[in-house]
Amino acid sequence: MISVAENLRETAGQAEHKAHDLARPGRYAVSAVLAGAYIGVGEVLLLVAVSPFVARHSAAVKLLEGAVFPIALTIVMFAGAQLFTSNVMVMLLGALSGRTGWRDLAASWGLSLGGNFVGAFLFGAMVHASGVLSAPSAKAMLAEMVAGKEALAGGQLFWRSVLCNMLVCLAIWMFYRAKGDVAKLFVLWLPVLVFVAVGFEHCVANMALFSLAILDGTAGFGDLLRNLLFTVPGNIVGGGLLVGGSYWFTGRPETSYE
Repeated sequence: MISVAENLRETAGQAEHKAHDLARPGRYAVSAVLAGAYIGVGEVLLLVAVSPFVARHSAAVKLLEGAVFPIALTIVMFAGAQLFTSNVMVMLLGALSGRTGWRDLAASWGLSLGGNFVGAFLFGAMVHASGVLSAPSAKAMLAEMVAGKEALAGGQLFWRSVLCNMLVCLAIWMFYRAKGDVAKLFVLWLPVLVFVAVGFEHCVANMALFSLAILDGTAGFGDLLRNLLFTVPGNIVGGGLLVGGSYWFTGRPETSYE
């Protein structure tokens, strides 16, 4: 495992690569579309695999949800794609380290967020057309999950999204520190398992979930927009400030923290 200071340099280098890729915004946007679709894979797997247990009122539902959804971030990291929630941390570290500019940060965040939405919705449309979520248990679970998110107050959505992206970006930070694919897989899986099982809010996962519900007729675009109004800023605070800002402070060259 590399040190915090070494990982800071490595992550800032990742930000440089992303800033370089912004010179081809079309390609960057397509990569973001892929990331949105990959997150959708996790939501569909969760609905198909876990909904029978929900129908039986199993006590293991939350743990099962947490166990299956991390496949989404695993695909993003090993396949390579521009995910907004991880770009929050990476691009902020690049800007704070002076390796990239604030315009790069804004462009990356904007393109990845927009592309993630397009990818999540397009993947949701293909899933809807396929009929794999037509089982009564899956439809009921989808409606229940969306209704639960709609019932949350704005402050609850915000703080749950802060905590969510703190865990997601912690997973990304540890992924870069770890050596070997098995170790990288393990450190990706655990924090995501926690955020899903506990019920925190990930804006891109919500794009995928609400897209499925919109196409199924159980939610509207207004419901999704209200959710994103609170979850996007919360994810920025959790991943950018709590994780990125903290490790930038502790890992700068003038500190001796390891």
